[in-house]
Amino acid sequence: MTDSVSDALFQFKEIKLKILVTGGAGFIGSAVVRHIIANTKDSVVNLDKLTYAGNLESLGESAKNDRYAFERVDICDAAQLQRVFDEHRPDAVMHLAAESHVDRSISGPSDFIQTNIVGTYTLLEAVRQYWKSLDAPAQENFRFHHISTDEVYGDLEGPEDLFTEQTPYQPSSPYSASKASSDHLVRAWSRTYGLPAIVTNCSNNYGPCHFPEKLIPLVILNALEGKPLPIYGKGDQVRDWLYVEDHARALYKVVTEGEVGETYNIGGHNEKKNLEVVHTVCALLDELCPESPHRPHAKLITYVQDRPGHDQRYAIDAGKIQRELGWTPEETFESGIRKTVEWYLNNQPWVDHVKSGSYQQWIDQNYAERQA
Repeated sequence: MTDSVSDALFQFKEIKLKILVTGGAGFIGSAVVRHIIANTKDSVVNLDKLTYAGNLESLGESAKNDRYAFERVDICDAAQLQRVFDEHRPDAVMHLAAESHVDRSISGPSDFIQTNIVGTYTLLEAVRQYWKSLDAPAQENFRFHHISTDEVYGDLEGPEDLFTEQTPYQPSSPYSASKASSDHLVRAWSRTYGLPAIVTNCSNNYGPCHFPEKLIPLVILNALEGKPLPIYGKGDQVRDWLYVEDHARALYKVVTEGEVGETYNIGGHNEKKNLEVVHTVCALLDELCPESPHRPHAKLITYVQDRPGHDQRYAIDAGKIQRELGWTPEETFESGIRKTVEWYLNNQPWVDHVKSGSYQQWIDQNYAERQA
């Protein structure tokens, strides 16, 4: 790293930043917002379309902070993006807005193409025009951080293989293909136009406020109601599990300390088979809910036909971010999954609002006038 780049990064870290977070009402985005508000002096502009998985209740007390602002905007809306940049003048952008559920991408890929590819392109153009308008010091300090997934790499063959930042892309699903496309767009805008961009690719996240279509929250909530716990195939697919609050810490470190033009893989060092994850959740529910009529909860496990193109194994080599930025996960899978199960048990109103859809009704009522 050159002295001039080091000086710029030092100055960037010392000032109080205004960070625009796209998708800040989603699972990972809300964790990022909560982390920034609770642990730094920076301010956040949360830009979110509030689709089915966008839930402002996930922000908790952060939404009441005077360093927080919200904009209900679609990243495909160029005019609204320009307005947001003109009004808020952010120092950095963390781009998390995305359609992210593989099963949904198989049954309806169009939304994934629109949001993940067209939306990222539209955002990049808005950012590029805004960045060009800044004075030289602000241009040098500005960062565009694109948050992506390890699914762009496809799957691993050998039991010891790991995804590195140099692993070729081989996406298997419409979701991962759309994210791979967005990664390529960001790198192209960086090389062609000089946009100061950084890319991160993460492993499977889990933790509080996870929308219950994903494996871990689905298992928790189904088990509590005595519903089947569906397992694709034999349940032997391997994933590296990353606690969402560890991921939020890593993302903030990257946007404030990462080097422009670099990619950082972020993993939890927790490889588990899907079936092992489900058994762990069931055992915790047996322990924490001794009065449950559905104990032992593992008896609810049901095997279903595997989904098309299902990747067998993901595993991240997170050595680069550890060596260069000093980040390592604080949670083991055992500590993180216990915190996750306890969170769902202790936050019944959030769960009820998501299951009933009342959170979305509240959003529609409160933001209908703004949209009109």
